[in-house]
Amino acid sequence: MAIDMNVHELLVIGDIDLLIHQVQGEWAVKNPKITLYVQYIQKLCKRFRKIEFRHTPRTQNELADALGTIASMIKHPDTSYIDPLDIEVKEHPVHCSRVEVEPDGLPWYFDIKKYLEAGTYLENATVNQKKSIRRMALNFFASGEILYRRTTNLGLLRCVDVSEAGKLLEQIHAGVCGTHMNGLTLARKILQAGYF
Repeated sequence: MAIDMNVHELLVIGDIDLLIHQVQGEWAVKNPKITLYVQYIQKLCKRFRKIEFRHTPRTQNELADALGTIASMIKHPDTSYIDPLDIEVKEHPVHCSRVEVEPDGLPWYFDIKKYLEAGTYLENATVNQKKSIRRMALNFFASGEILYRRTTNLGLLRCVDVSEAGKLLEQIHAGVCGTHMNGLTLARKILQAGYF
């Protein structure tokens, strides 16, 4: 797209440091699945007067991460054209995780909360699962019965289970626009309310 728009200087920001170093030729490409991809990007790079690649951690690239999440949730028809999304930039970043019914009847954050409260894991947790829980727990803290997630801007989000998420959806949906709210608008309202 940048080539079609006659862009001569381009800054490419990516959250995969390995890929950036490989495209720049600094590191070898060992994965045969991406060899042709990297070679194609290197070929495209020659069409710019100046091109710079910069790594940014995913936690600092919230807009791109959010857009990727939204894109993965939208079902597109089998056409080559996709309607553009209008994006409003808010003063404070917010986060949302899709909440589905938990198969074991426990909230999605049960393991994290149990670890924070008692330093224990489920009986059948593997070494890797324990390690993941410890790592995830660094971004959460409990206050009484409520679990909060820290955000990169030092904000907090209250974690909710499926039943509470359903109640919040009903409250926000009924209070805002009756039956005429689409999924993205509804998600935006939930995020503005500060729930995770």
